[in-house]
Amino acid sequence: MRIVVNIDVPDLAAAIEFYTTAVDLRLSRILDDDVAELTGADSVIYLLTSPTGSAASKSTDERRRYTRHWTPVHIDFVVEDVHEASERAISAGATRESECVEWRDSKCITFSDPFGHGFCLIEFSGKTYG
Repeated sequence: MRIVVNIDVPDLAAAIEFYTTAVDLRLSRILDDDVAELTGADSVIYLLTSPTGSAASKSTDERRRYTRHWTPVHIDFVVEDVHEASERAISAGATRESECVEWRDSKCITFSDPFGHGFCLIEFSGKTYG
């Protein structure tokens, strides 16, 4: 099984710039002028152009908004050095939301991207949590 990650963004060019700079992903291709395929992680990540105010789905009245919001699902980027990666993310436009938390042989810092999505940078001592 594979997992593909889709991230709705209001500005494709700005999102490509952020994710290729902040977490060192690579732009693989643009599909239909409104979807960008990014690689460099274990999963392929697609940035989907979805305008602010557009319907979130057909089954709800919710509308997309790109101010900071909360969702029960977020992306964790596993990095070699969480402090170095943190500086790179902040330089690219991320907002740091926590101090570095150490837990079960890991170090984690939480952020939000310029589009309101939360994400974490995690450094493991081993392959995963101890």
